[in-house]
Amino acid sequence: MTLRPFEQIVAEYGPMVLRVCRAVVGPADAEDAWSETFLAALRAYPGLPGDARVEAWLVTIAHRKAIDAARAGARRPVAVGRIPESGRALTGGRAGDEGAAPPDAGRAGGTLRDSGQWDADLWAALKALPRRQREAVAYHYLAGLPYKEIAAVTGGTPEAARRAAADGIRSLRKSYTRRTREDERGERR
Repeated sequence: MTLRPFEQIVAEYGPMVLRVCRAVVGPADAEDAWSETFLAALRAYPGLPGDARVEAWLVTIAHRKAIDAARAGARRPVAVGRIPESGRALTGGRAGDEGAAPPDAGRAGGTLRDSGQWDADLWAALKALPRRQREAVAYHYLAGLPYKEIAAVTGGTPEAARRAAADGIRSLRKSYTRRTREDERGERR
């Protein structure tokens, strides 16, 4: 069996992989994870068996790239609003707000909501979920993988993947719905 041209794979599964990357690593690192996923997939594509499920294969690669992105993010320096004056913050002097993060620092992709690319409130709700729940929700509801394949990707059982997805959706319904209602009330005032 001949493999389809890789361009067709990117066109067909690219949006799904980007949604998964956004849900797992966040909007700030999603495009990098997406690019890394397809670069790795391009290298491995010639050796892919003809009967392989391409979606599951790509989600597995995206999962590994998301782990790499999280590890890299933990090593990156954190941006601060202002550098504290030498020694004042350390000697107990009035530090004021030196070193405080800028107002938008905690909102990854704060302007993305306005451009329609990503909902920052949804990312905040997803980010609040434990990693396993966030991954299970992304892989099942965004990528459409069955729980058996999610278990293979994340290293667990299908039952644990099902439970994590259900718990994640329940938490999202509570937190994200509450945020949406609060936003609507604020707009009416």
